[in-house]
This record gives sequence, structure tokens and C-alpha cells, in this order.
Amino acid sequence: MQIAQGNLAKQTEVQVHPAYIVGEVSPHIFGGFIEHIGRCVYEGVYDPDSKWADQDGFRTDVMDALRELGMTMMRYPGGNFVSGCHWQDGVGPRSERPTVKGHAWNSLESNHFGTDEFMALCRKMDWEPMMAVNLGTGTPEETRDWVEYCNSPAGSRSSDMRVENGSVEPYGVKYWCLGNEMDGPWQIGHVPADQYAIRAQQAAKMMRDCDRGIQSIACDSSAASMSTFLEWDQQVLEYIGGLAKFVSLHRYVGNPKDNSAEYLAVGKSIDKQMEAVDAVVD
Repeated sequence: MQIAQGNLAKQTEVQVHPAYIVGEVSPHIFGGFIEHIGRCVYEGVYDPDSKWADQDGFRTDVMDALRELGMTMMRYPGGNFVSGCHWQDGVGPRSERPTVKGHAWNSLESNHFGTDEFMALCRKMDWEPMMAVNLGTGTPEETRDWVEYCNSPAGSRSSDMRVENGSVEPYGVKYWCLGNEMDGPWQIGHVPADQYAIRAQQAAKMMRDCDRGIQSIACDSSAASMSTFLEWDQQVLEYIGGLAKFVSLHRYVGNPKDNSAEYLAVGKSIDKQMEAVDAVVD
């Protein structure tokens, strides 16, 4: 690699050795999320009418493309969509599932793709599932029932629904997000930090009582540019305490100015955001 300085040129040698390991990288870093928005689900991963659909309605061409990304974990069902989503609408015979108005993205939702379809896709793709619960228009009891549906053995109301829908063995979903971007005024059911903390604490308590093995993830402030940044995080974490094992950290980046140098440097800004949230956690 040659570096020019005025009329001089310096030679710099860079050696990369695969045996020199700085630290272990969690496989969960390489995750993604599926949300009911645009063609992400319908006509995307799920399209029974497509000529590329397999016997379960999943598009093989889309799955092949996704496998190239090597993702390890997938969050569902959102995203902003989750704050108006009620998981019970998306289980059972598809002919009996209600079509509802999706207020997050001003769309119609057939509910033909729901919990059981998502879990089937995770198994096909070897993804670890991560569920996000509705703390916008949902209730703590509704979130607890979803944990029961996914993780409890047969013998209770919600788990027997899963069995009736074709899945005798529990899904064993470990990671559960306590809502999504709840400090954002764009979010359905948006509330101040103290009110979100109460919802999240109640939900996390009931969910954990249903399955002690799950890990709850509290909502961080939606962006470092938010007026709620860090203050929101501190209020929420102080109230929830150990019921939340993780805190989510959101950041969307792009290159709208077509400035490659600025875009490549955004990682430094993300590092600072993570360090700030980490300090609040400490």
C-alpha cells in the first residue's frame, strides 16, 4: 500500500494474520429482521402463488439470496408494525384469520404469515428467532400468552392452540424485544419513558414467569439524535432492573450525500453511541 505525502511516497506494509484474534465476535451481530412492510413478507419471503414457492409457500429464490448473507438471527414481526400487531390474528387456519388495517404502514394485513410461518422459515434458514412484542396497543397479558404459545409444553390454553395448529413441540424462543422504538412519536402507542418502563416491566415479569429461560430486551432511545437519548435509557433501565437482560440500540445509516469518506467514517459515530449507552447501563 503506497501513501503519498507531497512529493514523497511512503511504503506501508500491512500484515493480516487469521490466527491473531482480538476477541470473540457474537454470531448474533449478523442478524436481521423481517417486517410486514412493502414486499418484505408478501411477494417477498412468502408468496404461495409464485412459481418459485416451495410446498410451504416460501420463495426458494428469495431464500437462496438470503442464505448468501449468512444471517444468524431474525427479529419478527417488526419494526413499527409490531405496535399494532396482535399475534392471535396470525395463527390458526388461514381462511379464518382476519384481514385488518395495518396502521403503521397504512396497509391491509391478511395475517396469512404469522408466528407458525415465521418459525417454519427460521428452521428452513437456520435462523435463531427473536420476537418483538406489542407494547404499543397490546397488553402485558397478551405478551405473556405469546410466550406460552411459543414456549410452553401442551396442557395450557395458548400452548394447546399451538398444538392444534400443527406444532406439538414448543418453539423455544429465547429472545424477546419489549416493544419497538417506543420513544418515537411516529410509533403507535408512543409514551414517555416512565410509562413505557411500567409497561415493559409488567410484560417482562409476566413473560419471565411463564418461561424463566427467556431473555428480555428493553427499548433504547430510537437514535442518538433524539431529545430522549440516554435520559430515556436511564429511566427505563432503573425501573425495569434485572428483568431486561439487554437493551436495544437503533441506528440507520445511508449515504445520501454520495460522500464515501463520510459514509465509511460513520462507524466511529456508531461506536460513540454504543459507548454512551454502555455507560448508562454501567
